[in-house]
Amino acid sequence: MTASALPVPRLHIVTGKGGTGKTSVAAAMALALAGTGRRVLLVEVEGRQGIAPLFDAPSLGYEERHLAAGLDGGEVFGQSVDADEALLDYLTMFYRLGSAGKVLQKFGAIDFATTIAPGLRDILLTGKLKEAVSRTESGRMAYDAVVLDAPPTGRVVKFLNVTVESGRLAKTGPIGKHSRSVARMLHSSLTSVHVVTTPAAMPVQETVDAHRELMAADLPVGHLVLNKVAGAKTVEVDAEEIAAGLARAGLPADETLGSALVAGLMEEYAAARTEIEAVGAYRDRLEQLGQPVAELPLLPEGVDLSGLYQLARVLRPGIVGGLRNV
Repeated sequence: MTASALPVPRLHIVTGKGGTGKTSVAAAMALALAGTGRRVLLVEVEGRQGIAPLFDAPSLGYEERHLAAGLDGGEVFGQSVDADEALLDYLTMFYRLGSAGKVLQKFGAIDFATTIAPGLRDILLTGKLKEAVSRTESGRMAYDAVVLDAPPTGRVVKFLNVTVESGRLAKTGPIGKHSRSVARMLHSSLTSVHVVTTPAAMPVQETVDAHRELMAADLPVGHLVLNKVAGAKTVEVDAEEIAAGLARAGLPADETLGSALVAGLMEEYAAARTEIEAVGAYRDRLEQLGQPVAELPLLPEGVDLSGLYQLARVLRPGIVGGLRNV
């Protein structure tokens, strides 16, 4: 696929409140995007090492490594981006330091630099993303898409917008030029920021807040992903129906026990109905934000590689179908 025919967006940033399953969603999204003949890079930052266990693979390092086959025959690669290694790349790329950079790392100079300038760490991480998105090999793009398991919603805007501030401060030189170039990509149609939530009050409210902050920062919002949704639907049931059903089944014969069982089942039914109706209310609130909403099922046994493929198949129509050719 040539660069002129590549679909956009090509950088998918997945964020969400802790516990919403954003890492699983990012992994499933990478599988969904890796259609026939496509290569997708799945990236994590800040040393979290949350991706490898999902693929039953060894811990990821700075070197890109094949993780799994995507849907319909594509390939998914994984990488854990470390700020120190990214700085070595940066020094080699812009200052041609080569082995001298390794010497700086050995004596702690790189760690010192990223400690006294905390924003530099995020600049290096986002800069590495841009390099992966724009890299070419043998006349074609190295990756058709890059998916980032990003910091949580409380920090994602600062993480993505640090390059804007850096570009304003450094008016000239490689750092300023590099920062402005990364900022342009993050604020363009090449990028899409997806926010993951679950059907509960706090995660949905944090998603609403994150959406507002992303829009205010002029960062392109993609899908709102409502994750871990139970698949049941509301069905009208009353105590008489339950009692009749129990009688047909031959249980229980004792009237007192039967009444207690019916009452208990009615309580369970009322609680389940309330939960299901709440999901609908949360979905409506997300849809009011004007972004497409993708809904993923709750996997009671947890998410393993098989579960990732299941989630990917659900995600594919919305995520991949929403890509357009340019």
